[in-house]
Amino acid sequence: MLCTLTAVSAQQKNRLVVLTDIGGDPDDQMSMVRLMTYANHFDIEGLIATPHGPDYRIEPEYIDRIVTAYGKVRDNLELHESGYPTAAYLKQQISRGIEQDGMDAVGEGKDSPGSELLIQSVDKEDQRPLWVTVWGGPNVLAQALWKVRKTRSPEELAEFVAKLRVYAISDQDNSGPWIRKEFPNLFYIVTPGVNAGGGFHHATWIAIGGDKFHGRFGGADFSLVSNEWLDKNIREKGALGKLYPRWEFMMEGDTPSFFHLINNGLSHPDRPDWGGWGGRYELYTPKTEKWFLEPETRPIWTNVQDEVLGIDGEWHTTNHATIWRWRSAYQNDFAARMDWTIKPYDKANHPPIVKLDHPEYIKAKPGERVELSATSTIDPDGDALSFEWFCYEEPGTRRMSNSATGVKHDIYAFDQPQAWLDVKTSRVMPPGTGTMHIILAVTDHGTPRLTRYKRVIIDVQE
Repeated sequence: MLCTLTAVSAQQKNRLVVLTDIGGDPDDQMSMVRLMTYANHFDIEGLIATPHGPDYRIEPEYIDRIVTAYGKVRDNLELHESGYPTAAYLKQQISRGIEQDGMDAVGEGKDSPGSELLIQSVDKEDQRPLWVTVWGGPNVLAQALWKVRKTRSPEELAEFVAKLRVYAISDQDNSGPWIRKEFPNLFYIVTPGVNAGGGFHHATWIAIGGDKFHGRFGGADFSLVSNEWLDKNIREKGALGKLYPRWEFMMEGDTPSFFHLINNGLSHPDRPDWGGWGGRYELYTPKTEKWFLEPETRPIWTNVQDEVLGIDGEWHTTNHATIWRWRSAYQNDFAARMDWTIKPYDKANHPPIVKLDHPEYIKAKPGERVELSATSTIDPDGDALSFEWFCYEEPGTRRMSNSATGVKHDIYAFDQPQAWLDVKTSRVMPPGTGTMHIILAVTDHGTPRLTRYKRVIIDVQE
């Protein structure tokens, strides 16, 4: 049952440390601006600048500049949703690594303010896991792990590692593969490999923006991630928007690393295989590709495919689809939050509050009818609401595809607050039993239209 899972609930804030090679490719600055608009969804415990470029520069001043702009709009954000930290607090969390590349920054005498901050965060008396999102190279994390292994007992090291959760944006130096090999029990989400050889083209995270040259996939709406859309919806809005740069290669390659921690009702952070705005991943040891720095030696959370109908009217079965399928929702949400930085409450849109009339976990038998209901759902602005119940087949263990129509499962009155489905007998093996993930997406009719979710898991048992 859901209540037996150890991860924090969707109502709790997740603890977050960001490792960013900000100052190089402008996409880190873009992701940092978006992160600030969701700062109330996390307990941010570190914003750590890491090396970039041929001279391994570290430029925390970029973080400071964005946090300063955030401070100018923070009180306005707080009018719309509570819990935003002060800029003064966030500035205290800014730190840095050392100006060396990859494993050259790991070992005796290689401690940095950033690696020490990371150790202190893990050591806090807090039962929640600490998420470390890696936007560049992870050698700050590697040094923290190296030091803890050298200075503590095996039992203390295991306890330290167990509190960490890592989401890395591919491999941008050799410290990532080292971490995964040396600490095989570390929870690690990544598409392994470097850009040389085409590694980034194959990465799940690239679907946040790229779907032409850099992403090389179809089906998504590219207009929503163009510089023109970003000019209108992000850059023209206040002090924070002014610091959102134009992209050189693609929009916000690092943003998926924290998307799954946003409390939108869709994701479960400790279950990457359930999917959400940050993509979907499964736990296995991937086969070695030419863009890997070295073979993977252990299971990691990595690429997996979703089958999604694109705006081109064609079905696409790719790992990229696990992110771009949510594109209109996450882009509209960002645009609305940028409105929050400059507008009063009554001039902006706010997301629906989705409430189920039954538990999120339901047991059923083959042949039974399951009633679905969310009649208590409301919109804080009084906007009309659209409902969509659908079966997110891939996370479930009970396949129910209709190959003739492409429909994942027949849900009757799927566009109403109350819906139902009949638990049919599966024609694939193993028949009958397994879990089905039913997603309720509720979208308001404000401007821009905003979506929130609930996930219902139906556990079909004989």
